[in-house]
Amino acid sequence: MVSIPPPITQMKTEFERARRWRRGRREPLQFGDLRCEALDRFLSLGFPTPQDEEWRFTNVAPIAEKIFTLALQSANDAKYLGLAPLRLPDDFAAELVFVNGHCLTEAATLRALPLGTRLESLSQILDSSASDVLSYLARIAPFEHRAFVALNTALFADGACVLVRTHTALEKPIHLRFISTGEADMRPAMSNPRVLVVLDDASQATIVESYVGPKGVQYFTNAVTEIVLGENAALDHYKVQCESMEAYHTSATNVVAASGASCSRHCINLGGALVRDDVVAVLGGEGVKCTLNGLCLADGERLVDNHTAIDHVMRRCRSHQVYNGILADRARSVFDSKIMVGADAQQTDAKQTNRTLLLSEETRISSTSHLENLAKEVHCIQRAVSRPLDREAAFYARSRGLGDAEARRLVIFAFVRDIVNRLPLQLLARGVEELFQRQLEGMLGSVP
Repeated sequence: MVSIPPPITQMKTEFERARRWRRGRREPLQFGDLRCEALDRFLSLGFPTPQDEEWRFTNVAPIAEKIFTLALQSANDAKYLGLAPLRLPDDFAAELVFVNGHCLTEAATLRALPLGTRLESLSQILDSSASDVLSYLARIAPFEHRAFVALNTALFADGACVLVRTHTALEKPIHLRFISTGEADMRPAMSNPRVLVVLDDASQATIVESYVGPKGVQYFTNAVTEIVLGENAALDHYKVQCESMEAYHTSATNVVAASGASCSRHCINLGGALVRDDVVAVLGGEGVKCTLNGLCLADGERLVDNHTAIDHVMRRCRSHQVYNGILADRARSVFDSKIMVGADAQQTDAKQTNRTLLLSEETRISSTSHLENLAKEVHCIQRAVSRPLDREAAFYARSRGLGDAEARRLVIFAFVRDIVNRLPLQLLARGVEELFQRQLEGMLGSVP
């Protein structure tokens, strides 16, 4: 008889607890069945291991060997509202706040949204008008072969839903703020944030997801975001991850885009002991544009893993990816990119670049690229560069009258600005740069 590890059976216990919490709600029966299916799939898959192709460089044993507990809503949740990863624009169209995966309704800021825009918690929509989301929710991000997505689908308590109707443009960004407290029955807490974004034809929006938790606390955040873009829709999507340095953070973002749509995603990873960010984009119509930018900073023995897969289905689609990383001490980073070009995807333009700056001889980087091409007329470039702190550039800076430390800062900050300057939301870009400057100050003393 095969024995099931306690952390796996604990997830079944947590599923039953979550189901009891939802008894007073009116969530559709068919979605409840889908949750059961997702749980069964997670129990069958188990946590991934390095023997799985998609996880060969990342060992999730620190997550798989611990017992995590879902956190209940608490009267103390409001005290964590002061946790903010960075200074973000005050002039949001709206803001939803989630603590341990539960919507904190009293903290929401719902200014006047354009007619044809809905911003609600997922639990509210599933209880009141589920037909508006059931064709998307848990369909855009399939869980058959993805254990963490299955776990999120089975367990998520709440999330954010953004619906923007045809020819509607949001001039100001929406902020979705996720806070983890680490408090859950004297055990490390787990939360499963969920986001659904649907932009109908010719609509536009900017959405910021931010993740934060108290310093020195161990917990697990397992997030899933599903994005649907209609014809000629345009989305700027930001993810700013500033979890505790002892926390674990996994996330999956799935995008499906119709003809003429444009999606840019900017992922900033600054926290977490073990971080995994998955992006899967299906460019399903002609002329879709997809931009992925990433920037991570890791020291100590932390690990940041970025996986991307972009499927060019139709002709004249364009995808551009730039991921930069800075590693110090014994930190590790993983970058794995897959570009798929279908037989009907003529005139594809796909570029992917991964650059890593190494501040220590003990850092490690694993960077791999895959190209599956069935079309004849394509332009694809994939490249990866990792290098130590550029001593020649530092020498040049010193020749201009700068000291050693200032010269190193100049070289490193120029590397950071390569991504920061790509962020269209300038107020957020300045906040990200300030965060990097503060965190780098603590690292530069160990740079030889």
